[in-house]
Amino acid sequence: MSESPSPRWLDADERETWLAVISLTIRLPAALDRQLRRDAGIGHFEYQVLAGLSEAPDRTLRISELAEFADGSLPRVSQVVSRLERRGWVRRGSDPTDGRYTLATLTDTGWDKVVATAPGHVEQARRLVIDRFDPAERARLREFADRITAASADRHDGLPSR
Repeated sequence: MSESPSPRWLDADERETWLAVISLTIRLPAALDRQLRRDAGIGHFEYQVLAGLSEAPDRTLRISELAEFADGSLPRVSQVVSRLERRGWVRRGSDPTDGRYTLATLTDTGWDKVVATAPGHVEQARRLVIDRFDPAERARLREFADRITAASADRHDGLPSR
């Protein structure tokens, strides 16, 4: 019987780096969510759904594409789309090219909500992140974020499949 390899524990420097990243991943989304709820009455995830639709051709995406864009599960995105639909910001319909799919379309009222909400959201992004770095630092930050995002999206993360 072979022994499993010893854990690769973090040294002090690695631990501090890891804790800083964890703190960032908890605090930044919470700060964005607070600002959006206070100023626009919507959460950060709802805003991401609206923003994704606002940037799509014809302001329309399949719910499955929207889930991928917002990095949410299909049921979660479907529930959010239902809430946004009740507020008149999104319209749901069948995909005319493939009836197995459901489309979400940003309505004119939804577009107006994005336009009204975006300035406060951008200001918060500037205050919390963008304005804290010079252009060279932002390029490095973007590189680091892209590298972590790519590793996080890797479906071969070393965990056994179910």
